[in-house]
Amino acid sequence: MKILITGIAGALGRQVAQELVHEGHELMGIDRRPWPDAPKGVQILRGDIRKRPAEDLFRTQKPDVVIHMATVSHFSTPFEERARINLYGTRRIFEHCHRYGVKHALFVGRHTVYGAAPDTPLYHTEDDPPMGGATFPELADLVGADLYAASSMWRHPQMKAAVLRVVYVLGPSRQGTLAQFLKGSRVPMVMGYDPLFQFMHEQDAAAAICAAVKARLHGVFNVAGPAPVPLSLLCQVTGRRPLALPGPVLGRVLGRMGLPKLPKGAISHLKFPVVVDDKAFRKATGFEATFDETRTMEAFRYPAR
Repeated sequence: MKILITGIAGALGRQVAQELVHEGHELMGIDRRPWPDAPKGVQILRGDIRKRPAEDLFRTQKPDVVIHMATVSHFSTPFEERARINLYGTRRIFEHCHRYGVKHALFVGRHTVYGAAPDTPLYHTEDDPPMGGATFPELADLVGADLYAASSMWRHPQMKAAVLRVVYVLGPSRQGTLAQFLKGSRVPMVMGYDPLFQFMHEQDAAAAICAAVKARLHGVFNVAGPAPVPLSLLCQVTGRRPLALPGPVLGRVLGRMGLPKLPKGAISHLKFPVVVDDKAFRKATGFEATFDETRTMEAFRYPAR
């Protein structure tokens, strides 16, 4: 098949592309970042997914499958720019999919769209509404992109579409939201709380996305790996030292004292877990993670040289 990946130069995008090339698919990608050592034969357009050259790639190449991974979760990016990339970029990609006859579109989203709150279920199923924008306002653009991608299932019923709500990805590349949170030697915690964190090895995440392509998934699916672990254990195994502070104090020192720079909305996620039930995805694809929680944390702590 001819497959187009947006965000192909990211750590996860590269692994997905390499696996699909190995399976014999014809690959192309769009990214503003370079990938100088991309596999031979992979066509890459350096540019913005919202601009005309991106549409021209759809028009001339006519991909069969599109994997949309070009979203931003780094909070160092201004909110207005994140919204333009995440929400308007997603809208543009799905419009191109419809206009140029894409048969299968995948949106790779985040499990955090469900939101962290004291009254939410421990294990979220796909039937639960994404409330992340209410408990974590800075996630509103990602929630909007998730909902827009999901709405394509009834707006364009002739095209198969799937939304993958993937848990945190962790591994030797040390890229991604959770990796940035664990980047320093000290990790912030809210005094009196030790929430569960759910993550999977980056190789398993890439394999899961490829499994979704192979199964031609249609619908919304949670994607997870091993069992979640308490934040304190995550710190211990990855060689970090937790720093527990009262919530109001923590909000004032984020980004200082060697702590990661996080928006205040993130404090809710340091108090309450966001854990998903992935039974539907495993049943639909036959996917099983190959890395357990310990091996995943150790892969992040001791990356291969």
